[in-house]
Amino acid sequence: MDKMIKLIKNADLYTPEHIGLRDILIAGDKIARIAEDIEGFEGLSDVDVFDAMGMAVAPGLIDIHVHVTGGGGEQGPASRTPEIQLSELTTNGVTTCVGLLGTDGVTRSLPNLLAKVKALNEEGMTCYMLTGSYQYPSQTITGSVISDIALIDEIIGVKVAVSDHRASNLSREELIRLASDARMGGLISGKAGILCMHMGSGEKMLDDVFYALENTEIPIKTFLPTHMGRNIPLVSSGMKLVEMGGHIDITASDPAISDKPASEMVAYCLKNGASDDSITLSSDGMGSMPRFDDKGVCIGLDYTSPKVLLIELKNCVFKEGIPLERALKFLTVNSARVIGKEGVKGQLVPGADADLIVLDENLDIVHVMARGRHAVHRGEALIKGRFEK
Repeated sequence: MDKMIKLIKNADLYTPEHIGLRDILIAGDKIARIAEDIEGFEGLSDVDVFDAMGMAVAPGLIDIHVHVTGGGGEQGPASRTPEIQLSELTTNGVTTCVGLLGTDGVTRSLPNLLAKVKALNEEGMTCYMLTGSYQYPSQTITGSVISDIALIDEIIGVKVAVSDHRASNLSREELIRLASDARMGGLISGKAGILCMHMGSGEKMLDDVFYALENTEIPIKTFLPTHMGRNIPLVSSGMKLVEMGGHIDITASDPAISDKPASEMVAYCLKNGASDDSITLSSDGMGSMPRFDDKGVCIGLDYTSPKVLLIELKNCVFKEGIPLERALKFLTVNSARVIGKEGVKGQLVPGADADLIVLDENLDIVHVMARGRHAVHRGEALIKGRFEK
């Protein structure tokens, strides 16, 4: 069993701000103290001491877009992707995620999603979820979006699809109503109350969001458009949202599937004046990735993995020249802010949850701690889901 008190020595600490060598004292699942040299605990039988040996120690990654019960289904039942396992998240540095439904809101249900989210929490990480799916009116568990967010602890917002041929083509007024419900549910429960919008490649892009912002009092941070790196026109419309004080989420890319790294879109945003506080990266984990020929016929189907977050972190640092402390923000503190967990998740500060990763010079995972427990060491999962081999 993990000991309740843990001391990490000689950590090159990224909070995600880079503050240099520090020791980290962990009590239970919380960070208790950070200092240059914490003494008096080594050698005690009930204290677990881990020497980071000067390696980078950063907050555990937050993946705000994961199809934890599987996604896909657009090519029939056999194209449904599998559920995710705990170790596929933790071995890739993810200690917190947000589960959601995708295209298929018929054979994939919200009660099943809630059960999976609860299971991941029981197994050792932190997982939240969104109600709804691509379709409108939104599927719910309690009968309304407001009640789902207000009454079910794990639910922090709602999802819908816009500007996409698979969407329900909701009107501007329906989008306003859905955002208003997300906002009210968040107010009642003290949660983020976000409206996560799957963004397709349609010509309207964010037009309806701008209409809502111009004609209502809904706060801009209620709206979270995702998959914003599809193309330059879409990300450019996102830049307008950022300039107004909003956030955009860019989907990380797998080089085995996509030839255009999401890190290039991140760099494009930064070079064109976007604040590095306004961007998040997520994996779309277990989401289907169909491949089409030049006639538009599907010739293959893959699905993505949370591993793309580490791939894009490396791309940001080694290819785009973004400093590590800046690149980490897209996967930690910014994501925590979006889901209403700033100060609890995504930062290594006293009082925050003890979620952290240890990275070598190549930014490969050496060690992962989730909620104060040793979860991964040198690629080996130390805690697994109940039915993992």
